[in-house]
Amino acid sequence: MTTLAVILLAAAAFAAGPTAARADDDAIMFFGNIDVTPDTPVRDAVCFFCSVHVEGKVNHDMVVFFGNVRLDGQVGHDSVSFFSSVRATDNSSIGHDMVSFFTDTHLGENVRVGHDLVSMLGAVHAPQSISIGHERVQFPGFIVSIPGFVIFIVIVVIICERRAHRRRMMMQGYPFPPRI
Repeated sequence: MTTLAVILLAAAAFAAGPTAARADDDAIMFFGNIDVTPDTPVRDAVCFFCSVHVEGKVNHDMVVFFGNVRLDGQVGHDSVSFFSSVRATDNSSIGHDMVSFFTDTHLGENVRVGHDLVSMLGAVHAPQSISIGHERVQFPGFIVSIPGFVIFIVIVVIICERRAHRRRMMMQGYPFPPRI
């Protein structure tokens, strides 16, 4: 009876678990490069520790972690990059949002972003001819570095004061200051 209960419990766990991801037209790569050419479009491009070069079209999303992005074509939906340099050449387009974290973004002439352009802790280098559908949001890195520098100074002052306090407590046991 317990064997049947274990088998039924295991079957229920497998049935309730997540289904496998489909990768029919997707380009998913670890430690390799993804090249999207005009004759081989992909649905999604996901890259970890590698680079993506788009000359054709990514029909949906492009996500890059720790690599480089060079966009010479189109991304149908969103482009997201973490710790990756992003370069979109002239007349490239992103259908919805372009988001970059901890990286610089270089946009060429007449680049079109359908919705929002978001840059967190990085810089955006773009000419006036770019087209952004909704909002351009930039959160530069120096905003984070200033509070970090203040916290560092406070920690250094606390450590110095704590050491000076210990020295004063140690010296209280001597009848006169020792000669050095």
